[in-house]
Amino acid sequence: MAIFMVVFCVLLMLFTCTALLKWNEVRYRKKGLPPGTMGWPVFGETTEFLKQGPNFMKTQRARYGNLFKSHILGCPTMVSMDPDLNRYILMNEAKGLVPGYPQSMIDILGKCNIAAVHGSTHKYMRGALLSLISPTMIRDQLLPKIDGFMRTHLNFWDNKIINIQQKTKEMALLSSLKQIATLESSSISEEFMPEFFKLVLGTLSLPIDFPGTNYRQGLQARKNIVSMLRKLIQERRASEEITHQDMLACLMNSQEDKYKLSDEEIIDQIITILYSGYETVSTTSMMAVKYLHDHPKVLQELRKEHLEIRKRKNLEDPIEWKDLKSMRFTRAVIFETSRLATIVNGVLRKTTKEMELNGFVIPEGWRIYVYTREINYDPYLYPEPLAFNPWRWLDKSLESQNYFFIFGGGSRQCPGKELGIAEISTFLHYFVTRYRWEEVGGDKLMKFPRVEAPNGLHIRVSSYC
Repeated sequence: MAIFMVVFCVLLMLFTCTALLKWNEVRYRKKGLPPGTMGWPVFGETTEFLKQGPNFMKTQRARYGNLFKSHILGCPTMVSMDPDLNRYILMNEAKGLVPGYPQSMIDILGKCNIAAVHGSTHKYMRGALLSLISPTMIRDQLLPKIDGFMRTHLNFWDNKIINIQQKTKEMALLSSLKQIATLESSSISEEFMPEFFKLVLGTLSLPIDFPGTNYRQGLQARKNIVSMLRKLIQERRASEEITHQDMLACLMNSQEDKYKLSDEEIIDQIITILYSGYETVSTTSMMAVKYLHDHPKVLQELRKEHLEIRKRKNLEDPIEWKDLKSMRFTRAVIFETSRLATIVNGVLRKTTKEMELNGFVIPEGWRIYVYTREINYDPYLYPEPLAFNPWRWLDKSLESQNYFFIFGGGSRQCPGKELGIAEISTFLHYFVTRYRWEEVGGDKLMKFPRVEAPNGLHIRVSSYC
């Protein structure tokens, strides 16, 4: 009898699972949709997408072609791996293809963050953001702060084993905090940092609000960060006799110019600046250290460029705008690191109306995942695509080719691109002119959904001189 009950329960579970899968497929079976599978109700194929990453994409493309439907991160989604269609999607926001980031990301980063808004609101918010990180602002205000921070952050690393992943994460966040709130950054950083790391984890999770989930922790972290930033804004208003020259001061004084922002908008702008810069700057810096270690000739060329800059300076002279502009090979190393490591795998859009794309009908409200990872390994665009070859980027035309999506595309190209390059370049300058390093070994790297070393990336550092 017991055996019969076990067999019956197993068969019942199999029947239920099959019925649920079948029901979910029928639910999204509409004439004109791309081929594909939708997985489980609610969860869809999120688990397979996050665990298998590029292999999941390749398998689906082999079965269904460059356009297929799926259900990932809580949304019915059309995945596009077609380079020409991807470019069209990114260049045509006005035709009903607006940002479509997962609900978890919108909830945690805030409804006023630049990635969530579109149309005239996006233009307005982007203008406010660009006013903070223009070339003039980088040259006159931000670069001196970046330089001062990097000098201090990279002190006393010699004769130590360090986790370069942790160091670059701290570097990216603390450098941004210094640019945002120069005088207060040191006092709030210890409380701010753990909350920010929880916020980052929550943005790429299913929006399931249960205790212990990354989503719940991310929401709570946002509340704590908003509280800290609101207190900071109030304290600044109460001490008007102190003159501040940083991003927060510019945002708070925005009522004096054409980009007048509410406190809520200011807070979401700050979170956006921190979040967008953190992921790209920290990961690109870590992977540059990894690739430079693995490619001694590249390191030799990079170090040569930076030692030439140091020869023109006294020991304590900072990196200046003209020095940054002379770092041609450094810029090439950053671009090649971003390409080969694929720091950004793609971007999400949402349809505001039913539309036809490449002969398929995409319903209103669906997400479109513009998957750009495979373009980075296209041998037509990048000969020997798996080779780490920064010299390919010395041809400036590569930056302007139609399928250059490393920093986004269309009106959504990353506004902080040049600021991020300035931060990574300054980090590399002090790192390669001060230190040698070797990997301790045994650390595993993951490339999806984020580039990370689950147990850290440990290196043994010694003085270069």
